Amino acid sequence: MGTREFLVRTAAAVAGGILMWAAFPPRNLWFLGILSLAFLAGSLSGVVRFREGFLYGFVYGLAFFLPLLPWIGVYVGPLPWVALAIVLSLYTGLFGVLAIRTTTLPLGPLWFAVTWVAVEWARSSFPFGGFPWGRAAFGQIDGPMLSLASIGGAPLVSFGVALTGAALAALAGALLRAPRRWQTVAPVTALVLVAPLFAAALWPSVNGRDSSDNTITVAAIQGNVPRLGLDFNSQRRAVLDNHVRETMRLADAVKAGDSPRPDIVLWPENASDIDPTANSDAAAEITAASIAIDAPIMVGTLVRNPDGRPTNTVLVWDGRLAAEGQQIRGRYDKHIIQPFGEYLPWRSFFTHFSSYAEQAGNFKAGTGPGVVDVDIANGRQVTVGVSTCWEIAFDRSARGAVQSGAEFLSVPTNNATFGRTQMTYQQLAMSQLRAVEHGRAVVVSATSGVSSIIAPDGHSMSRSGFFEPAALVNRIPLNTEQTIATTIGPWPERLAVLLGICAFLYLLAPGVRFRGWSKEEHGDGA
Repeated sequence: MGTREFLVRTAAAVAGGILMWAAFPPRNLWFLGILSLAFLAGSLSGVVRFREGFLYGFVYGLAFFLPLLPWIGVYVGPLPWVALAIVLSLYTGLFGVLAIRTTTLPLGPLWFAVTWVAVEWARSSFPFGGFPWGRAAFGQIDGPMLSLASIGGAPLVSFGVALTGAALAALAGALLRAPRRWQTVAPVTALVLVAPLFAAALWPSVNGRDSSDNTITVAAIQGNVPRLGLDFNSQRRAVLDNHVRETMRLADAVKAGDSPRPDIVLWPENASDIDPTANSDAAAEITAASIAIDAPIMVGTLVRNPDGRPTNTVLVWDGRLAAEGQQIRGRYDKHIIQPFGEYLPWRSFFTHFSSYAEQAGNFKAGTGPGVVDVDIANGRQVTVGVSTCWEIAFDRSARGAVQSGAEFLSVPTNNATFGRTQMTYQQLAMSQLRAVEHGRAVVVSATSGVSSIIAPDGHSMSRSGFFEPAALVNRIPLNTEQTIATTIGPWPERLAVLLGICAFLYLLAPGVRFRGWSKEEHGDGA
């Protein structure tokens, strides 16, 4: 390969990575995600050596993850941010290795998409439970591909983006090589159109979810924090006071007739880092707020367990029953805890790289169903699914909650440790995708923003600003039917992984040859 070709391919890969970053919130230029993978497909087209495929995939990853994740290092320095971006780029490098082989099969763009989904699965699973941030699906919130989530979740959305992008690259190549050979151009054109047309056909069913005879009124409270940074919770009493104060203000508005009374009030993660099960002052404050608003409050807090380890917990707190000692009506302990935040894997190793590593917690993961039952007015009971902060990035969290009967989803989150960064909007996009995926309203309550109440079709019914007190009140539909995506669960992704592995192994077999590549002609590809 000549120097000029190498530079052109490298530039295409870098441009592709930057375009994928631009597709993500808060920019939301979803169509650039499709163009991004078209550029990556173009940079890999015709490559036969593994090291070249890895290189183009790796530089694509760096160009994407470095600008996507600077919030990682806002308060801990650039080393964790850069190190994470490099590790994640190893996965896109692996994609490059696999894709230069699998795309030599007939209908190459289809195999490009299968391989992309398979590698996204690997990145979202390993190591330490994986890092799903930056999946192509999460950059499609304002795009037509979002409706695909209702039948195949995030993997199918990513598949649609990758298929369309790779098919665009193949179409451009076909037109350049032989613009009048329609027998070559037509199949690729069909592959370009299949995902967008399928997504468009699904939108009427997605839009029809927002109306329901079964509704409740919810309130998301954003109390704000006294200061930013890793030590925001050193003023944990002030954070609790802020959320109590904002709830009291809403109670006054309800009494004045300026706001409807909520059936459930949702506080964010870490709204009370003072354990109200052990601290009577915190319990009294939360009880007073619940009585004032005349509704149960889902309180994000930390609870110390008998073994001494804390859990990141949501308590269903009904202060109206405090006199009988029955104020705690339900409990959810966070199932998927965050490595390097809530716990530190390989502690003795990673403490050598950053003094902040020692600040990682020693949290205990919760077990059991991802739902709590909340008693509301008129003897009704609502089943609420909970995916706390980090958990919403993982398919299994929201899916498990809905399969356990969740009628809407709650996402309590604390973003104060990441400052005024794009992280909040990226996480909000995940909640919007989950709404479409499972046909559920989603309530995002954040300590410092951005809080939002999301309709089942993925649009925000209301949204707060950054670092300001807020109380969002909306009437939301309750749904019990399961979407196709909820029902079939992880099987589309598992199928992609299986097909991708089988295709790659098949193409390594002696004598196999497709589209100008064969083992005999090119050696082992190294």
